[in-house]
Amino acid sequence: MEAAPAVRPESQSEPPTPAVLTFATVDEAVEVLRRGGLVGFPTETVYGLGADARNPEALARLYKVKGRPATHPVIVHIAGKDELPQWARDIPDHARKLAAALWPGPLTLVLKRAEGVLDALTGGQDTIGLRVPAHPIAQALLQAFGSGLAAPSANRFGRLSPTEAAHVRADLGAEVDAILDGGPCEVGIESTIVDCSGEQPSILRPGRLTVAQLEAAAGVSMAVPGEAAPRAPGTLEKHYSPRAKVRLLKRTGMIEALTTHKGKRIAALGLEVAVPRLPAGLLIVEAAVAASYAHNLYANLRLLDAAGADLILVEMPPDTPAWAGVLDRLRRAASD
Repeated sequence: MEAAPAVRPESQSEPPTPAVLTFATVDEAVEVLRRGGLVGFPTETVYGLGADARNPEALARLYKVKGRPATHPVIVHIAGKDELPQWARDIPDHARKLAAALWPGPLTLVLKRAEGVLDALTGGQDTIGLRVPAHPIAQALLQAFGSGLAAPSANRFGRLSPTEAAHVRADLGAEVDAILDGGPCEVGIESTIVDCSGEQPSILRPGRLTVAQLEAAAGVSMAVPGEAAPRAPGTLEKHYSPRAKVRLLKRTGMIEALTTHKGKRIAALGLEVAVPRLPAGLLIVEAAVAASYAHNLYANLRLLDAAGADLILVEMPPDTPAWAGVLDRLRRAASD
């Protein structure tokens, strides 16, 4: 359901200048996009910062607002798998099977780019990342806009992705022209990225979808990415980071860290059991259930960051297939 607008976006000339931040309807968001503006919108994974994927000026502004390196590709969101030939060529059978089985959903396919796809989308590579989001507001926006949207997460580059409309407001302020409020994101971490540009698919970024699910859908095994694998969004060593330093530890290490980091304001994200000697405002305890943990992960880290923590201790989750996406995000957040 579309959120009622609080304030209607002001009209803009070309190139667009940042408007007063608004919550908008889908129709208003489409008009902003057609003027070359930026729209924060919900997907089932995280909130995206959408720009017209065919508009070089809009893409330049998107990269500037995020502070994103020009060599770091973005994912293009499309309304359905029938639009694949507009953006990709030489689409292998296993990619078509993945799309048929798992789209709409939290899956990005990396494919050989079609003629006319802008370098700004691909980081200068010969591949393009494509996704069909499942969120009804994202679908309504894409169908009404009628073309693809470049949509990295709606936050500053390298920081925690937004999973609520308020996070987009907090991160980007008036530099985003409109926001569609779809409530909290269901999945809570970014999509699984599968490289389908070679002979055998490989996972470039884990997410909610497991290796077993992907192999069942593709009908082939997943390979290990080689050195020549395409660069993919969200795969830098340091990423998904709050302002506070993050340490990923087993429970015994967390207890020890509490005694060896005196003088620092320490917060903790624990599993199942409270961490001793921490006040309630600096402690969040989550159930050891992968789906719910992922759903709350970025919101939890934002809360602990906002509490003024210098150091956030995160208890190591289980190292099982269901937790692969969560562990990937936590390891990158904790990287020095």
